[in-house]
Amino acid sequence: MFKNEMKLEFPSKSVNESFARVVVAAFASQLDPTLEELSDVKTAVSEAVTNAIIHGYENTEGIVTLRCYIEGNKLTIEVEDNGKGIENVELARQPLYTSRPELERSGMGFTVMETFMDSLEVYSEVGKGTKVVMTKTFKSV
Repeated sequence: MFKNEMKLEFPSKSVNESFARVVVAAFASQLDPTLEELSDVKTAVSEAVTNAIIHGYENTEGIVTLRCYIEGNKLTIEVEDNGKGIENVELARQPLYTSRPELERSGMGFTVMETFMDSLEVYSEVGKGTKVVMTKTFKSV
């Protein structure tokens, strides 16, 4: 079975969110995705990276690690930070919940990721960081 992978690390600056989207889209292009599939992946990556920057590191700077794996026609994306972590992952996954209401965040990040990807797993430990793992199987391969 065909397997490929990549890893990217970048500073937790909001300008890098669009960079992460483009990198994942370029990597996923080897699966010959439809425009809709590519758009779904880019949207989910945006949400995951934005969460790492805004919630994981808040007003500090750290490193966001982005890993992608392709096995057959399945893309796995991991977005990881070493920030403050999430106290209650189940609560954080509820639609409209936000830990930063002062920033007028919608609280829909995890919901958006779940909507556009086939699976979403969230691993977090307070004081150590969070890892979001998303998968999408492409029909075109």
